[in-house]
Amino acid sequence: MSEDPNRATAAAILPLVGGAGNVTSVAHCMTRLRVGIRDHSLVHDEALRALPAVMGVVEDDTYQIVLGPGTVARVTPELEHLVEQARSHPEPAPEPAPATPATTADATTAPGTTTTSGTTTASATTAEQLADRGAALKARQKARNATPGKLFLRRIANIFVPLIPALIGCGVIAGLNGLLTNLGRLPAAVPALAALASGFMSLIAVFVGHNTAKEFGGTPVLGGAVAAVIVFPGVTHITAFGRHLSPGQGGVLGALAAALLAVQAEKKCRAVVPAALDVLVTPTVTVLVTGLVTVFGLMYVAGEVSTALGTLTTWLLAHGGAFAGFLLGGLFLPLVMLGLHQALIPIHATLIQQQGYTVLLPILAMAGAGQVGAGLALYLRLPRNRSLRTTIKSALPAGLLGVGEPLIYGVSLPLGRPFLTACLGGACGGGFIGLFNQLGDTVGSTAIGPSGWALFPLVKGGQGLATTLVVYALGLSVGYVTGFLATYFFGLGTQQRAELNATPDAKAPTGTGAEKDTGKDADAEAGAGPQSAPRPAAAPPVTLTPP
Repeated sequence: MSEDPNRATAAAILPLVGGAGNVTSVAHCMTRLRVGIRDHSLVHDEALRALPAVMGVVEDDTYQIVLGPGTVARVTPELEHLVEQARSHPEPAPEPAPATPATTADATTAPGTTTTSGTTTASATTAEQLADRGAALKARQKARNATPGKLFLRRIANIFVPLIPALIGCGVIAGLNGLLTNLGRLPAAVPALAALASGFMSLIAVFVGHNTAKEFGGTPVLGGAVAAVIVFPGVTHITAFGRHLSPGQGGVLGALAAALLAVQAEKKCRAVVPAALDVLVTPTVTVLVTGLVTVFGLMYVAGEVSTALGTLTTWLLAHGGAFAGFLLGGLFLPLVMLGLHQALIPIHATLIQQQGYTVLLPILAMAGAGQVGAGLALYLRLPRNRSLRTTIKSALPAGLLGVGEPLIYGVSLPLGRPFLTACLGGACGGGFIGLFNQLGDTVGSTAIGPSGWALFPLVKGGQGLATTLVVYALGLSVGYVTGFLATYFFGLGTQQRAELNATPDAKAPTGTGAEKDTGKDADAEAGAGPQSAPRPAAAPPVTLTPP
């Protein structure tokens, strides 16, 4: 009987991250395995990138290994099991990862010069050199992003990322329920599907409160307990600011604020309460004080803010949909680079809770379409740079499904201008979707997380399902075509194109990885994502699962 491929992947990953003793935590999001690392010198980055199942690696607050949707959810428990098993039978600590020999041409080395290893560089720019540039850009951006505000937004994203699988599942069920309702089929199943689709959303505040307390160092169940008052039906008997409260008022924003307050109350209480009384006094005081503040203040304030956000979003797309969509679609990739896109996650969740779908996600998904179009254009414009073409070829399937980091940090961003033309493709696609929102053909998503083609099962709008799907498909087409044309004609300067096509990869220096780029290798790795030989550096995804 053959070995489980997910278990084999986990077994291959564990020693390359320094072994079980070097792992402090294991978790996953939509596409990434997130591993807490004690000593980063024990991690073998290049060996990890070389694994067939690995699409890329990102070093952030956790060490993130991009495996893709579906695969990551299967590999994570296998890795957790291996870590637990290894800790019960400890082994000697591994040696630090050896430095990579200087056998390749550095991206900043002038063509035709000699490196310290004595190897003469070729005049062509390879995919490996672009990956080095992408890694340098990521490192600089990571340092800039280490500000208190951006770190706070990252922690907010960590609250919502674990909820994405449930949002997706319930969103797909909601779409199926709507389809059956419109077709008049299986009427007996419709109420059951409606309950399944709505049950999670009716209690999402509890999950947000639980995750918030966990993320900020409090007791998770106390955060959930305080947030639960928001969805309790009995709040209709409570009056705040001259109005009766309603269940769910304040939504995820109210739950977030209540749990943050609960964490502070718990910490202050625990600091003064004697240890013998802590188990009795601290939980009681935390829930009592925070709960009263929530029902008599936070629910009303957060409710007003949530309503204002929904009203503002609807008004913007109804009156300036094309312009708003153009700006959102064009600026989303720079927002991702700056780490500011994480501020949109609570807004998405609020819109889904209020309206049943978020109108922002389909617009933002157009940024990925622009990247795909740019990648196709570069593939055709660089016929002699086989290593870069292989990278693009293997990254495109992931890009079509909304996983855009291989194209961004492995191709377009290191080249400079193609990143801007990709943003233009996203802007035009976003403007197209926004225009139809302005005309009344609203296009939204019942969940956050997927984008690209993976968003089709979650699409929902103000018109019929067929109309909404067609509008979204046309928006993707606009993004693809605009990104392609802008990059094909304006993405590369004459000199840059000449340098990239200067020398066939067959003549590249030994050690660059270009000589390994046979058609057989490319075909074998195309299904594994962007990590073909040579493998580009990876970065955060274009879509909103929290990487």
